[in-house]
Amino acid sequence: MIKVLSIGTDRKLFEENSAVLERNIEYASKMEELHIIVFSLKRHHLKPRKVENLHVYPTNSLSRIHYIFDAVKIGKRLIENWKTKLRSELSSTTGVGNLRDVVVSCQDPFETGLPGYLLANKFKIPLQLQLHTDFLSPNFKNSFLNIIRVMLATFLIPRAEGLRVVNESIKTSIKKKFPNLKTVPEVLPVFVDIEKIINTDSMKDTGNSFTHFTFIILVASRLAKEKRIDIALRVLKKVVEKYPKTGLVIAGDGEEKHYLNSLVKKLKLRNNVIFVGWQTDLVPYYKVADTFLLTSEYEGYGMSLIEAGASGCPIVTTKVGIANTDLFKNGENSFVCGTGDEKCILESILKMIRDNSKRELFKREMQVSIKNAVITKQEYVDKYASLLESLIRT
Repeated sequence: MIKVLSIGTDRKLFEENSAVLERNIEYASKMEELHIIVFSLKRHHLKPRKVENLHVYPTNSLSRIHYIFDAVKIGKRLIENWKTKLRSELSSTTGVGNLRDVVVSCQDPFETGLPGYLLANKFKIPLQLQLHTDFLSPNFKNSFLNIIRVMLATFLIPRAEGLRVVNESIKTSIKKKFPNLKTVPEVLPVFVDIEKIINTDSMKDTGNSFTHFTFIILVASRLAKEKRIDIALRVLKKVVEKYPKTGLVIAGDGEEKHYLNSLVKKLKLRNNVIFVGWQTDLVPYYKVADTFLLTSEYEGYGMSLIEAGASGCPIVTTKVGIANTDLFKNGENSFVCGTGDEKCILESILKMIRDNSKRELFKREMQVSIKNAVITKQEYVDKYASLLESLIRT
């Protein structure tokens, strides 16, 4: 069995009974040990935790700039401890051995990938990079930080022994951009517990009353620039001219919240838009909505699309992430528009409002498509561990 040192950003690992924690406990069950270093700030007041053979460490950094240095420091200490233990286990005639069955895995080829590379390079152990975002999309370079991230990924990806991507589209673009990789990218989508979603009570209280709306559009997303929620608001403005009781429910939080609130006021949509903040459980919202809308410029996977489809919420989306695959069939199980195509999104929303039979068709067909496409939790956990073990075998 292998030891895995993972570097990531998901602080839900410190929350009791969170889906992220439970999933990583299952990953760890397939390994000798799983150690996860999580980027965090001192003000988050997080403490290291151990659950069975899963170990989680916050960086407790003074600032975001210190994340990389602190992750390297923690990782170096862990690996040095493993080396010391390995030496003590070897007989004097065998001599000092190398680290065996140890892998470094990073959540992305950006900020978490850099400390992972530094550790893997120093201790001569395999490095796996995970790609959840389509950073080769022309829309990704929408900020100075993302330009730096592209530069980091361009440096790190050719140096990784393993690459895990979340869809075929990213795999194709990676192979085209980097023709001389050490490895072939392996596709493993983000896990979504489809059965749990389907069986969730549709009458569960969302904590909000939307009864004054005759048609509910749901957006569930980080409130970030690339999510283009401004498009959803401009489309809504035109929709309410014909259907005044249409409502837009926005679940999420982020740096764009102030701007979006201002835009709601400017467009005079205060009676038609409700911000419900970040939600740990979106399924009740999917099940109460009449349409799920995604307007992003780019996505790595787009887990919300799978969750919405499994919940039976008809979908209107831009052609990003998983919507850029054969799973999403425009006009058959969803409406799929080009990125930034407000006219297409508007027409699709209007069709959803006018045609209940179309919504019912999309609901049935998407649930069938998703059920046929996804794998079980056990199959997912086995494949996740297998991808890491393959680096040792190689």
